[in-house]
Amino acid sequence: MNKTVKTLLVLVALAAVTYLIVTKAFSGDEKLEGGGVAGPMAEKVAVDVYVVTPTAYQNQITSTGTVLPNEDVELRSEISGRVTNINFEEGTRVKKGQLLLTVNDADMRAQLQKLQSNRKLYSDMEERQRTLLEKDYISRQEYDQVNNQLATATADIQALRATLDKAYIRAPFDGVVGLRQVSEGSFVTAATPIARMVDISPVKIEFSIPGRYSQMIKAGDKITFTAEGSPETYEAKIYAIQPSIDPATRTLQVRALFENKNEEVRPGAFVKINLGLKEVEEAILVPTESIIPEAAGHKLFLVKSGKAVPKMVKIGQRSEKQIQILEGIEPGDTIIQSGVLQARPGADLTIRKVQVPE
Repeated sequence: MNKTVKTLLVLVALAAVTYLIVTKAFSGDEKLEGGGVAGPMAEKVAVDVYVVTPTAYQNQITSTGTVLPNEDVELRSEISGRVTNINFEEGTRVKKGQLLLTVNDADMRAQLQKLQSNRKLYSDMEERQRTLLEKDYISRQEYDQVNNQLATATADIQALRATLDKAYIRAPFDGVVGLRQVSEGSFVTAATPIARMVDISPVKIEFSIPGRYSQMIKAGDKITFTAEGSPETYEAKIYAIQPSIDPATRTLQVRALFENKNEEVRPGAFVKINLGLKEVEEAILVPTESIIPEAAGHKLFLVKSGKAVPKMVKIGQRSEKQIQILEGIEPGDTIIQSGVLQARPGADLTIRKVQVPE
């Protein structure tokens, strides 16, 4: 037998031995002394467990929302014309009814003076005709013609005064006027924005909650919130609730009112909201790390006879450390708190620590 053939036979033999060793090492069928099975599945899983105990719980809803002004309007002119006077400073507070801007009213004032002169003429004529009618010097028809002219002149004056009032743009409520978009001499129409005016004391806090809590809140309930850019926590009171749940989002829209006396909360700000619901005297709470999210819902592991038993549960509110369980487990059950990722259905468990809430 030449050297080449011998070398090939040695290599084949070494490969066969190596294959058998590797196969045996990873087969998991090697028997241990005492009849056990070797391999990782034979080892017990070390876990910490938690004994389920009813606990008083203040149900909390956390949400996000937006700050809205109490009132908000974009000032525009109802008539077309040239701006002749601006009576406000940008960013200043104004009172309801205060004159803010005037659109050219010279033509309308001239027309009003003419109509008032005509009305005085018709009024004097009506008075003379009435005296003549009482003495039967004229007919009722002649008197009615003059009286009708007087009534028409009066109506024309009222109509022109209503139009003239539109030349004076006044503050519709107490508030703050923003940045103006026109100058004196600008020509404005009904489509020309002049400035935005808002009332920011108080402000509205608008947010949404899941529809399943719609029966648990009412007008008068209080919320706490924080605004972006501020460490302060503020308190507001719910004053209005949308009568129906949004079918697209399954949420209920809610508004609360915050006094904002110091105007520290600005409209448009993003806020984080906390709403406390009715306290549950005997709620079932478990540690957040004991819950395993799945496509079909949420699962945890019960401990029964030293083995891990999976159980699907229905969860409620959650906090940073605890989750409320609505269905699936009962008081007195023991669940795996730490080591859930290593646990498998039916796995033997070694309990390291037992936690019983006070």
